[in-house]
Amino acid sequence: MSAIHPTAIVEDGADVHASVRIGPYSIVESGAVIGEGCVIESSARIYGHTRLGRRNRVGHGAVIGAEPQDLKYTEEASRPLTIGDENRFKEGAHISRGVNTEAGTVIGDRNYFMGASHVGHDSRVGSDNVIGHGTALAGHVELEHHVVLGGVSAVHQFARVGAYAMMAGVSAVIQDLPPYLMAVGMPGRIHGINVVGLRRAGFSEERRREIKRVYRMVYRSGLRTDEALAALEAEEVSEDVERFIVFVRSSERGIASHR
Repeated sequence: MSAIHPTAIVEDGADVHASVRIGPYSIVESGAVIGEGCVIESSARIYGHTRLGRRNRVGHGAVIGAEPQDLKYTEEASRPLTIGDENRFKEGAHISRGVNTEAGTVIGDRNYFMGASHVGHDSRVGSDNVIGHGTALAGHVELEHHVVLGGVSAVHQFARVGAYAMMAGVSAVIQDLPPYLMAVGMPGRIHGINVVGLRRAGFSEERRREIKRVYRMVYRSGLRTDEALAALEAEEVSEDVERFIVFVRSSERGIASHR
């Protein structure tokens, strides 16, 4: 049998794996799916429309799959919240389910959501990201992978943050933050490449040097963005450079400006 505290409420219709542990005063609504090895600590609430994969841990007071904070929301328009494996939601984290897209809100694997962090409706969060304490992602945000968002920071609705990027604490991104770069301030402006993050991720000196060259071409050469990208595309580019070009080319909001 699963280890469910006697004060916890698991509604009929919830699909809870036998290995799941649920702490005191937590609530799991009908329709929720809780996968193998998950731990739900005390006073957490898992709403229906939520699917948790394996070995996720939900901290005290966390709210997973809540109604979207969207004035257009109706119960009939609810879309799911789908969460992968081995994510950590610390105390008071608040994750909204979807409302405007068929897939709803989607979260990958091995993300770390610190206390009081928020993910808005219909956002897409990749894997291996760190979301700082009190940080908020608005609706329809896209976070790629290996991103670090400092505490009490914010990402504007429909904005994107590229892989291996970093945002300093108490900062706000209102336009897209390209891969590998670091943004600081309100609004967040580019302050160079995320050197420490790239080193920790195992990027060789050669790869880091190539990324720095691309950053300088786009932000420091005096060329317009499209001119800089065209110059890069005329070369035989690496996978890292290709990722950067594709991200910037696909930006609808425009990319964050330099400091």
